[in-house]
Amino acid sequence: MNSLKFLLCFGAALLLAACGRGGDAPTQTPAGTDPAAAPAAAAGEVVVYTARKYQLVEELFEQYTKDTGVRIRAVTDDAGPLIQKLKAEGANTPADVLITVDAGDLWFAAQEGLLAPVQSATLAANVPENLRDPENRWYGLAVRARTIAYGTQGTTAEQFASQVKGYADLADPKWKGKLCLRSSKHVYNRSLVAALIARYGEPKTEEIVKGWVANLATDPFSSDTLLLEAIAAGQCGVGIVNHYYLGRMIAEKGTQPIAIRWPDQDGAGVHVNISGAGLTAHAKNRDAALKLLEWLSTPEVQAKFAGANQEYPANPQAQPSDIVKGFGEYRADPISVAKVGSMQPDAAKLMDRVGWK
Repeated sequence: MNSLKFLLCFGAALLLAACGRGGDAPTQTPAGTDPAAAPAAAAGEVVVYTARKYQLVEELFEQYTKDTGVRIRAVTDDAGPLIQKLKAEGANTPADVLITVDAGDLWFAAQEGLLAPVQSATLAANVPENLRDPENRWYGLAVRARTIAYGTQGTTAEQFASQVKGYADLADPKWKGKLCLRSSKHVYNRSLVAALIARYGEPKTEEIVKGWVANLATDPFSSDTLLLEAIAAGQCGVGIVNHYYLGRMIAEKGTQPIAIRWPDQDGAGVHVNISGAGLTAHAKNRDAALKLLEWLSTPEVQAKFAGANQEYPANPQAQPSDIVKGFGEYRADPISVAKVGSMQPDAAKLMDRVGWK
């Protein structure tokens, strides 16, 4: 980094430390001070950096404080900025916990040395092995299935029911002008393509994804919600989405002219990802933070954590919402989400090569 860029970045960091973000950002200390002297979190307080929208965790955090007396202080942003924030703060970070909404982000944070391994019999019992880091640096707290959604009206629905059994089928030219996708830049699609690479290898996956791009009905959407609205309006016949987006639409607007197809039920199964969390490498209140993670993994809390966003609980002892139950049971791809996270860079390169915008 040249000297001018360093001075600009350092000045910006000091300004953020002085001003905070709307009163939510925890107090920071200038780089170079003694980490032990950092006024990070008060006694009986856990600082959480969360990429999960605050309205989805606010009620649970309030409940935890009521039950335990431990205050939760949250800083909310996208995963990328929060990870960069942790890197910039280093040992002076006030953050005790990082929550993100994709295993790829958790994998990257762990690779950067920002998360610490923990030994917890509770977490090991509550979170299945394929939904957690092999080195115990992060754990899944909710499961989202990246599945296939299609319109239930017209000839497309009739064709779809008999002709689409898995992700690869959407590359068939018969779906030209009928397929809709979200932007390739979004981490959910990178994780899906990474899972396909792990399943099929790069050459076959590239052939599949190239077929998807050739079949697009319109430019990729910026969100799964917009994609589902396009299916409901008849602009798209079929698309790839996270299941909970449809669950939220149903919760807000009632029944939709859209159905879910669980792909690859005769093969590897549905690609699943997670919302998850880990303890930061420089957590000041490590014991209190670990107790929070353990609490979040318990069946009763899991039902609320997942239900707030129409996801599936990571803990198999917890039940999903009635809306999610209505989607029916499915068989998930058993591949470790940590392995999928590690293959995201390869997936991103592949998506660029085939012209997926």
